[in-house]
Amino acid sequence: EVQLQASGGGLVQAGGSLRLSCAASGFIFENHAVVWFRQTPGKEREGVGTISTRDGTTYYADSVKGRFTIYSDNAKNTVYLQMNSLKSEDTATYYCVASPWSYRWQVVARGGLWSAYEYDYRGQGTQVTVSS
Repeated sequence: EVQLQASGGGLVQAGGSLRLSCAASGFIFENHAVVWFRQTPGKEREGVGTISTRDGTTYYADSVKGRFTIYSDNAKNTVYLQMNSLKSEDTATYYCVASPWSYRWQVVARGGLWSAYEYDYRGQGTQVTVSS
């Protein structure tokens, strides 16, 4: 069974750090495009950042650039989202999605059009709450 499982959320004070994990099972994460989204009730989902597990290329939303880092461990079939200097506005449910890497995806990633792409796999979310 193909699954993505996000974990690592929790309650943290502003200025603190958390590391989220997106673990894949049922398929190999290598050569995939993986995106972290976040969503709060009543709002559109926001793309936080993306990584190509093909070559490690990453892109980030301006709102998290310099604070968040995405990296992959292909041996563990897992993609991580390291979140530092957390702010109250980072409070959201975070989840990961993935699709096999493609040149079309590369164009999407460079253009920041992550929300417009249809993904093959989606994991359940993990709640991140940042207290001020």
